[in-house]
Amino acid sequence: MPFVHEGLGNASYLLDLGDGRAAVIDPQRDARPYLQAAHRRGLRVTHAVETHVHADFVTGTRELAHHGAQIVAAGAAGLAFPHQGLGDGQRLDLGGLALELLATPGHTPEHAAWLLREGEQPLGVFTGGALIVGGVARTDLAGANRTEELARSAYRSLHQRLLALPDALPVWPTHGPGSFCSAGGSGERTSTIGEQKAANPLLAGDPDEEEFVRRLVSGLGSYPDYFTWLPEYNRAGPQVLSRAWPHLPSLPLEQFLAQAMAEQVQLVDVRSTKAFAAGHVPDSIAIELRPQFASWLGWVIDPHRPVAFITDGHTDRDELINQCLGIGYENVLGDLAGGFARWQAAGLPVARIAFAEAEDLTARPVLDVRQRSEFGAAHVPGALNVELGSLESAELLGGVPTDSSAQRPLVTMCAHGQRSMTAASLLARARGNTEGIAVFTGSAQGWAQRTGRRISSGT
Repeated sequence: MPFVHEGLGNASYLLDLGDGRAAVIDPQRDARPYLQAAHRRGLRVTHAVETHVHADFVTGTRELAHHGAQIVAAGAAGLAFPHQGLGDGQRLDLGGLALELLATPGHTPEHAAWLLREGEQPLGVFTGGALIVGGVARTDLAGANRTEELARSAYRSLHQRLLALPDALPVWPTHGPGSFCSAGGSGERTSTIGEQKAANPLLAGDPDEEEFVRRLVSGLGSYPDYFTWLPEYNRAGPQVLSRAWPHLPSLPLEQFLAQAMAEQVQLVDVRSTKAFAAGHVPDSIAIELRPQFASWLGWVIDPHRPVAFITDGHTDRDELINQCLGIGYENVLGDLAGGFARWQAAGLPVARIAFAEAEDLTARPVLDVRQRSEFGAAHVPGALNVELGSLESAELLGGVPTDSSAQRPLVTMCAHGQRSMTAASLLARARGNTEGIAVFTGSAQGWAQRTGRRISSGT
């Protein structure tokens, strides 16, 4: 049974062992969905199994261990908390079923795929990031100096281990559509070995190792900053929260002003782009709460400094704290009780950001903050591409237009408006005001349709 985190693009799996017990493969931090699903089916989760040390989400194995599960991982992972470590070819006996560890380095040095067997009959393989639908997971997370080395390891893991399995064997990856861990990939989450032999672009034409490495490495884009520190956090062992799962504190205005407005605190506004544009706390950063919220929080907000939030009556506050904790952001002060309406009612300073129309883009500097691959596929002619995750460093280095004329403001854009509003708020914070900054909430294709002009491609 898969559990899909659409925002991070990953899947975990609840495996019924057939005797009232269950195992969870690559659980995310909040273990409650797995435990509740198991309970509904009359199952008890007895094993929590990892394919690799994750960079994109906090592992939930310790949460499940708190409820009685045995943690199982590759011994090579070097986990610093109690677990059962297995080596290549060793099997985890699960009664009538077994999970056999297949050492598949590439995405990470210690990566393991788990081959599910009933006796000697293979039933499916949990591939983590060693093989995903339409690609493999990226090989640059252990450092740029190991990217090619691990790409070669990924080639050998595929050809010597995974592609040698039966063509009809189901493939159950962890990473999938929307994951920044993915390199390549399609819109599907599961497949078979045979389907991937036939349709995976990295394997098209049966490339040799050199061509495979070239294809894989050339397709690597950027990834969120938190990927650089989360693996060690996971390796050391995350704090167990199941004893009392945290709720987001709600701070009265006086307390909010005293604590959340301190210089070192980062203020994030999670309301819609429309609400933020109409009025917001000066110097706050707009990151709309949506499935992808955690990725952008982890890309633009410093994990070492406290964070506080501006919400409104539409905010799912439990979802907000869960997404923070799911990527290791634990230094959360809370949100303002009564939301932005309370701030405004108190007569405190309010900033606003203007929206731009499609017709405005032909006469104003345009900053497109999408990923490089998105920009290359289609963009407004003449637009400057600076990825959102790199924007603050580009601003400091003078790589962003500084025209602050109210008559000719800089326009930020992405595909739907959320990233472009985040970009506008970062620029406003860096410059000290919102003057000369406007946001276009449409896409390049939408601009072309509304103006009758042609879009450009390439970088």
